[in-house]
This record gives sequence, C-alpha cells and structure tokens, in this order.
Amino acid sequence: MTTSAPEGQSTGFVRGVRLGVDVGAVRVGLAACDPDGILASPVRTLSRDAAKNRDIRLITLEAEERNAIQLFVGLPRTLKGTETASAELARGYAARLADSLANAGIACEVRLVDERLTTVEAHRSLRSAGLSTRDHRRVVDQVAAVGILEHALTMLRRGHDNVGELVPPTAEEHGGIHRDDPNRST
Repeated sequence: MTTSAPEGQSTGFVRGVRLGVDVGAVRVGLAACDPDGILASPVRTLSRDAAKNRDIRLITLEAEERNAIQLFVGLPRTLKGTETASAELARGYAARLADSLANAGIACEVRLVDERLTTVEAHRSLRSAGLSTRDHRRVVDQVAAVGILEHALTMLRRGHDNVGELVPPTAEEHGGIHRDDPNRST
C-alpha cells in the first residue's frame, strides 16, 4: 500500500545546506544550517550595498562554497499580514539573489518566508543573553537570519516541501535557462 502526502507536503526531508537571509536597508544577516537541517547558525553580517550589490555577490559565493540547495529570505509583513516598503525591499533583494545564483550556474532555490517578529525575537534573545542594547547592532541581523532559517527548517521537518514563495530567476520567468535545463552550466 502506498501513501501520498497532502498537497504541499512531502514524505521526507531532502538533505542539503540551506541559508537564511535577513535583509535590511543598512545590513544583511546571513545564517546557515548543516545538511541535515538540525542546527541553524549565524554566519555573518554584511553591509548592504545597493549600488554595487557586493553583499549579493558574497551571499552567492557563500551558497556556492556550501553547496546550498535553498536560500530563505525573510519577508517582513505587518501583524495583519499586509506588506510594506520593507517587504518590497525584501522582494527586490530576493529577485537579485535568484538572478545572481542563476547567472553563476548555482542551482539554489530562493524562497521568501514570513518573518514577522524575527527581529523583535532576536533583540529579546540578545537581551536575555546579557548583551547590551548598544551591542545588538553588530549581531541582531545574524540572529534574525537564524530565526528565519529555523522557521523554514521547522516547516520542512513537518513535511512541507514548498516552504514560502519561490522567487524564480528573471531568465526563467522570460523563457530563458531553467534550473533543470541540461544545457545550463553547473
């Protein structure tokens, strides 16, 4: 007898490194997990470089070095679920990341995931760890990225294989090279 999972759910966790990204206007937090999705850890805080996208290139390199299979970008929404200018910033950033990964030949999905209250939780965790509010700035984005990644991993472990909203590279949207195209360079 075979069983099938409900739509949006799978029958098993796919192994692979995943990255979490917390995007801000000034800084970007980056987190990563082990291939089994057991532990999400902070990686670094990058300065946001909207002019030259150096931060996006560094995240692309990180994804390549770690052989990441998915990258989760936090999508800030209000408590009512509406999107603001911060959500628009995150959507644009995720699109640039998807394009950068595709242009580098890296088959790593970019997905937007709800990140309501992750920064609030990050500040709370840092306060309870005894870090002064003044010192939060240098690590809060990493801690928020860990929260984003942990949320996605929890959903994956619960059997959801389509966590968040897929952000396809621009080339894919316009009939260009697809992730599974055999002519795509790897």
